[in-house]
Amino acid sequence: MLLEIRHVTQYHYDDDVRESVMELWMQPQKGSHQRLVSFELDLDPPAQLFSYADPFGNAVYHFDVPQPHDRLTIQARSAIETQPPPALPEALDMGEWDRLRGEFVRGENFDFLYPHGFAVPTPALEAFIEEHQLDRLKARDPLTAVRALSQVIYEAFAYDPDATDADSSIDVALAARGGVCQDFAHIMIAICRSWGIPARYVSGYLFTDRSGGDRSDPDATHAWVEVFMPSVRWVGLDPTNNIAAGERHVACAIGRDYADVPPSRGVYKGEADSQLAVGVSVRRARAAVTEPEFMRAAQTTASRDGRRRGPVGGLSYDQQQQQQQ
Repeated sequence: MLLEIRHVTQYHYDDDVRESVMELWMQPQKGSHQRLVSFELDLDPPAQLFSYADPFGNAVYHFDVPQPHDRLTIQARSAIETQPPPALPEALDMGEWDRLRGEFVRGENFDFLYPHGFAVPTPALEAFIEEHQLDRLKARDPLTAVRALSQVIYEAFAYDPDATDADSSIDVALAARGGVCQDFAHIMIAICRSWGIPARYVSGYLFTDRSGGDRSDPDATHAWVEVFMPSVRWVGLDPTNNIAAGERHVACAIGRDYADVPPSRGVYKGEADSQLAVGVSVRRARAAVTEPEFMRAAQTTASRDGRRRGPVGGLSYDQQQQQQQ
């Protein structure tokens, strides 16, 4: 499947800010089931872009706007060719639990086995596990158990973008019995890790099929979960839509939770408040795209409202507050 993605982020400041420094996790990954055909970043005001790989191997772009400005626009355009992942078995043998406890598996996946950030055990999560008798799922093989867990989360929570914010803990979604993909992914990750199954957060996009039952927002970024099975390696599951991650999913970055891989984050110098607008479009490409990967500066626009935190002591933490939905 050949997909075109346009992701626009625009910060509006109510007064000039003196400088902005930003980091971006927007470039789709390159892998065996996902080919990056082209990637373009447009910035307004123009700025020089630099890049590096973070500890998880994600492509990160960063830039500095050193002159006064009252808006900042970031537009990412990507062309991606995806393929369905290999078919998984219906189940694995029960010995997979023993393989998960092996020293090599645990050492290789250390970062994705322990609580971190948003994906942490809480009394509310323990109550949810007991309410739905989720620990009984461990009587099945690990692959069957995590598939069943994804379905339980899908059925137990309403899709409700108004229930949580980008920085909400899992307790907010658990209390509301609603939320978005970001919340469902954190809940599933926390439970999987408590079972001894390595689990990681995947940030990216979904080519949404509302007619097919998808409930995630087609105009927003998306997030899902990957769990590690020694026999079949990483397996992607999307508890928001109760599906396996497939060719409609485009992965940009992996981390322990959302805080590791927000689409953008940064700081600015100034006393201004800011508002955020975000627009995302994922669609089928009409023809093959052959442009090389490149970056340039140009003027762009945005379309979706959002909000962010205000300044603290003249140096404001300016993290994108769009939820991954």
